[in-house]
Amino acid sequence: MQAAMKTKRNLVTAALVAPAAAWLTVFLVLPFIAMLVFAFGERAPEGGYQAAFTFAQFANLPTRAAAFWNTLVLAPAGALLCLLVAYPVAYYLAVKANPRYRLILVSLVVVPFWTSLLVRTYAWMYILGSRGIPNLLAMIGIEDVRMLNTPGAVLLGIVYGYLPLMIMPIYVSLEKLDRRLLEASADLGAKPVSTFFGVTLPLSLPGVMTGVALVTILLLGEYLIPQLLGGGKVFFIGNALVDLFLQSRNWPFGSAIAVTLVAVVVVVLMVAMRIAWKVAGTRQVDLV
Repeated sequence: MQAAMKTKRNLVTAALVAPAAAWLTVFLVLPFIAMLVFAFGERAPEGGYQAAFTFAQFANLPTRAAAFWNTLVLAPAGALLCLLVAYPVAYYLAVKANPRYRLILVSLVVVPFWTSLLVRTYAWMYILGSRGIPNLLAMIGIEDVRMLNTPGAVLLGIVYGYLPLMIMPIYVSLEKLDRRLLEASADLGAKPVSTFFGVTLPLSLPGVMTGVALVTILLLGEYLIPQLLGGGKVFFIGNALVDLFLQSRNWPFGSAIAVTLVAVVVVVLMVAMRIAWKVAGTRQVDLV
């Protein structure tokens, strides 16, 4: 009887997992295997893939060092800026905001996602372009200011586009915060700054790590923002992949870059998970 029940549970579990497993296999695992095979091939004379086994594509990775450098510098920098802006917003929503209006305020954070990122990025192109802020500065005598097609413009677009993805995990962590810990800290004579660094911040670190990992991983493959706000002068790995696959049709080299990008994402995710587990396992709240 127990064996039959166990078999039934296993069949139910398999039936529930099978659709997701099939989806991931067809649209994630198999494409990655194909990309891995392409990475060790050669470019055909007319473009595309030609069967071979060579490490030449990986040896050519330094030729795209600028794309890797921009991505590995601006992606963490963008995630850090998102964190610096998102934490005060999430803290206010979770701790200080009137509960009656909290849901409305949280909804306002999500509202930008109702509009296409392409449209919102085009709006920033106008704001940062010659007819936007630089034109206003020229009217007051500050001329020859270039804001578009710069790393600063890309970072601004990153913060604007990815800020909600940073706010929400931190908000969830802070919203679950036990208010009695804050009251106990105050009763023990701790100042608000001490309470924040001793209680609030440690308890919100899982949300911080989740937001940072989520935004950083997405930024490593970003294409649209550097393409529009960087104007081809701030090149990310995503831009390099589009150029290699669609323009020069060098599929093996593009696959080698993509495989390297996946390896970087895996390393970032493992480091983030390790830090999160360490924080969750050793977290202590100091009330004094």
